[in-house]
Amino acid sequence: MKISYNWLKEFIDTDKTPAELSTILTGTGLEVESLEKVQAIPGGLEGLVIGYVKECVDHANSDHLHVTKVDVGTGEDLQIVCGANNVAAGQKVVVATVGTTIYPTVGEPFSIKKSKIRGEISEGMICAEDEIGLGHDHAGIMVLDADTRVGTLAKDHFKLNDDYMYEIGLTPNRADAASHLGTARDIAAFLKLGIKKPDVSAFKVYSNTSPIQVVVENEAAAPRYSGLTISGIKVGESPAWLKERLAVIGVRSINNVVDVTNYVLHELGQPLHAFDAAAIAGNKVIVKNVAEGTVFKTLDDVDRKLSADDLMICNADEAMCIAGVFGGAKSGVSESTTGIFLESAYFNSVAVRKTSKRFGLKTDASFRFERGTDPDMTVFALKRAALLIQQVAGGEVTSEIFDHYPAPVAPFAVEITYNTIDRLIGKAIGNDTIKSIITALDIKIENETAEGLSLKVPPYRVDVTRDVDVVEEILRIYGYNNIEIPTQIRASLNNSVRPEKDTVQNVIADLLSANGFNEMLANSLTKLAYSDNPDAAVKIVNPLSSDLDAMRQTLLYSGLEAIAYNQNRRSADLKFYEFGKVYSTKEGKYIETQRFSVFITGANTTEQWNQKQKPVTFYNLKAIVDGILQRLKITDVVTEDATCSKLAFGLQYTLNGKQLVKFGQVNTTALKKVDVDKDVFYADFNFDLVLNAVRKNVIIYQEVSKFPAVRRDLSMLVDTAVTFGQLKQIAGRTDKKLLKEVNVFDVYQGDKLPAGKKSYALSFVLQDTEKTLTDKAVDAVMQKLIYNLGKEAGAEIRK
Repeated sequence: MKISYNWLKEFIDTDKTPAELSTILTGTGLEVESLEKVQAIPGGLEGLVIGYVKECVDHANSDHLHVTKVDVGTGEDLQIVCGANNVAAGQKVVVATVGTTIYPTVGEPFSIKKSKIRGEISEGMICAEDEIGLGHDHAGIMVLDADTRVGTLAKDHFKLNDDYMYEIGLTPNRADAASHLGTARDIAAFLKLGIKKPDVSAFKVYSNTSPIQVVVENEAAAPRYSGLTISGIKVGESPAWLKERLAVIGVRSINNVVDVTNYVLHELGQPLHAFDAAAIAGNKVIVKNVAEGTVFKTLDDVDRKLSADDLMICNADEAMCIAGVFGGAKSGVSESTTGIFLESAYFNSVAVRKTSKRFGLKTDASFRFERGTDPDMTVFALKRAALLIQQVAGGEVTSEIFDHYPAPVAPFAVEITYNTIDRLIGKAIGNDTIKSIITALDIKIENETAEGLSLKVPPYRVDVTRDVDVVEEILRIYGYNNIEIPTQIRASLNNSVRPEKDTVQNVIADLLSANGFNEMLANSLTKLAYSDNPDAAVKIVNPLSSDLDAMRQTLLYSGLEAIAYNQNRRSADLKFYEFGKVYSTKEGKYIETQRFSVFITGANTTEQWNQKQKPVTFYNLKAIVDGILQRLKITDVVTEDATCSKLAFGLQYTLNGKQLVKFGQVNTTALKKVDVDKDVFYADFNFDLVLNAVRKNVIIYQEVSKFPAVRRDLSMLVDTAVTFGQLKQIAGRTDKKLLKEVNVFDVYQGDKLPAGKKSYALSFVLQDTEKTLTDKAVDAVMQKLIYNLGKEAGAEIRK
């Protein structure tokens, strides 16, 4: 947002320099990103002076040039060759002296040099207004009043004042500051000054001969709609002061009427729109929604298909304007316009934002309406604009002010205690200081008690609705830098040995990053079409688009979208991981769960000259999952077949009956939803359960045993339904002292075995930490294992 220093000073009486005001604005929360000196007219008319044409004769070698003698107040006349047909002796003119750079209205800047034109010396240039950026007229040179003083600098004659422009990084919550008035409010509150609003006391209605009938059909989208008619205007170029004021903040001049609406918008923060009264069919303005698919041509000559949700300003026959966003091609102000209907409205911010997003249209008006304008400003802005239009374009107000405001927006009621203020600020700043700041911020104190205040916050402060918001307002005006760092810092020491979430997350991230994985971060908003259970999805009430209409229920699709994005750009070998949250509803309650996902696809290794690339497999993913659990010291997990509908096949690890992680190959149905055509392997951790498991781990130091371990292998036939996890559990229950590890090193299933059977080859590692194991002790454990595996799993030991 751009703010003019000179314009600000029209609202407040202060002698603060531009730099000092910059510091104040940043301190109050309106961060000044840049401050620069600007000139309303490029070049600031530097080097241009007022001269007097003492002589003017025809050029001997030209039928259209003239040779002049010009007094510029230096005591030495300049000879200037001029081609203007209106130049004559006795005129007061604008002269560009040698060495001056001039900035024409159209074209590139150029420097004036001493030159010889068809044999005659020329020591400068007598200027037309378009040649120095003062207008568009090129019919001849500028001829000034006879009493103009020779030698006067042109910038002084035309009263050009250097200005300073602030570029403010306006945060979305500060819609109230999106104008010079709003910015001045903060400065005035900080400096304890009053605000000078523009005087509209001269406004009057001359007659009611040109009333426009206004009907507001959609009051929810247009809670307040005001307007009036001005007749007898003459549309033309804006005066210099108006063009200069807009130029400082980067607004291009269009014509005097449109310029006034832009001026009031940046001055008061209230968007206005001027309709050509002659284009209002039926002499009627209707604020309503139109049929879905209606084609409407906007000011930029683009045909746009409207939604039934778009609020439109219509006449009796057709739409004229997209409310709060963009005008129409037919109803705008043109050079032939002699009467206008001036609109000043308060539109629903959500409705405007949806329409603006739908069409991709961002205008100064929509910027303000989307964030929330002041419902109490519409009529004041109308009067201000009407007076300015009459000043620059003539005309008279020929209708009463129409103001449809059936349900006035009430101020926000806030209760706050002094104790809350002092506690959140961290310092007792005094009740009188608190009240003076609140009053300076235009917040009304309805009632005061010994404990606190009852406040009424004006509705233009859309972000101040709670007591903590009021505290923030007090603190930013009081000054963050005025809160001293305390000499004592009170803190409670936590002796818990449990690792925090960030610690665990960093351990996992370090492990994966070291193994070639990249961390990704995706939007929690996604499309409802990805949901397998739409009824349990958390849907967005006002989605920005159909692709962002629900909160994600899984991290799978955000990862697949990232994979698709990379694969479409010829990056096929990918390893991603993401920490995030998933959302769902159950029995009317919202559920938020922390998850952690891992994705691998493409080749397992980078391309090398001495070995071929191999595609990633399920076992590459399993090695990563097992490595994570091993690194976190999570043991005693139970292995089961994955039951996830999004996996073609895979495993899941459970801990104490709860699913800790599921992993496997993503099925083709899920891949097709995101247009991924390569195999993807995916692991989904319940990060909440991971954290709980890690926090329950007790790390005990144990010396490496000096007694050797013994390995025994068993080959067995089991039913195909029996899993290794079941066998491992049976072995663990059989012996808890000597048995240290159980692993599977071979699985066979084929026509050489009986139907319904498969062969497992398991290894058992036994070790005693106190003595060397004997064959007798080992054999005793193995016999128990053979017996229990046979009894509980039906295992037949193969000799």
